[in-house]
Amino acid sequence: MENKSVIKALAALAQTHRLQIFRALVVKGSVGLTPADLANSLGLPANTLSFHLKELMNADLISQERSGRNLIYRAQYDRMNAVLAYLSENCCQGEVCEVTTDNICKTC
Repeated sequence: MENKSVIKALAALAQTHRLQIFRALVVKGSVGLTPADLANSLGLPANTLSFHLKELMNADLISQERSGRNLIYRAQYDRMNAVLAYLSENCCQGEVCEVTTDNICKTC
């Protein structure tokens, strides 16, 4: 993954509402959520939500699919995992990093 792509993804998530939207989509999994569901659960006006969804899509962190009259948004897990892999690529001086339940690397 290129630096530019990682920066774009991190910049998109560096905003409270976009982070909340992305986390809600991650929790929902492959089922995804409609804009109405997201707006209701997060208490966001439709125009604000639309702006933030566009930014997350531009960063390729979420996908959009039409299902009948509805749009369904889903987290892009492959993209999220690529960003996480990029960030932890040199963790533990190149050794395999074992994460404990405390989220602390045992080898570092």
